[in-house]
Amino acid sequence: MIEDSVRELKEIIASNDGHNAADSRFARAVDELVSAVYDNIGEVSALPARTFFDLFVIKVLYVGRHSVDAGVIDYLGALLEQCLLTSALFPSDDDGAPRRLYYSDLLDPEKRPQDVANIFEAYRQYADGALFLSGIFPSSLRPPVKSASALRRRAASGVDAAYYVTTGKAMYRMAARDDHAACAHQPNTLSKLADHFELYVDALNEMSERYITGFDTQLIADKMLDGFNRYRETRDERHLTSVRQYASILRVDGDAFPLAAS
Repeated sequence: MIEDSVRELKEIIASNDGHNAADSRFARAVDELVSAVYDNIGEVSALPARTFFDLFVIKVLYVGRHSVDAGVIDYLGALLEQCLLTSALFPSDDDGAPRRLYYSDLLDPEKRPQDVANIFEAYRQYADGALFLSGIFPSSLRPPVKSASALRRRAASGVDAAYYVTTGKAMYRMAARDDHAACAHQPNTLSKLADHFELYVDALNEMSERYITGFDTQLIADKMLDGFNRYRETRDERHLTSVRQYASILRVDGDAFPLAAS
């Protein structure tokens, strides 16, 4: 049901490309689907990861930020699914170990990945990784700092989110120059990703906080209270079990609920 409904939403978006069709009815349908995702919080879902990502992209970008580009909506859903693979973010080095790519690596023929179809595809994959890391895991990207000791002062290893924003935008622009028939995505989509990179990072930051690395606490609280009320009405232990699961997410003492219901 959720998978079919998300597909229908994407069809509406595609048929209204260039115009935002997220009226109150559309937004309510999205909210109901997001709520349905949390209905069985303690169970492993059989839904494809792509369905979740498409739904969350629609929620934060199409509904939340009034995006009008169907190509970008679809691209970001595919990007998130692809980046679940470690190899998409950290390709193997000569010894088979994962390595972090830097902007300079793509400019050096000896350091750039060798298992891509062409240089433009290498640019695109780097930009995808930059958008994913700065959007989904921004807290893992710390700005370079120096040791407090004057004798051991040195820059910390790694790069910050601003580095990935700057280089990701540049790589999308470079990838957008490729217009041959085998290009995986239309150049205009890549150009829009470059032009509005910060907007997409911001949308993915919200998605990460609410749905991936964190939870929508307001939605969880509402479901917990709804479940508690259903338990009080029916005394069905299944509702109490779900209440305790939601309570554990909110770090509320679930054992207190039977006392409150008595």
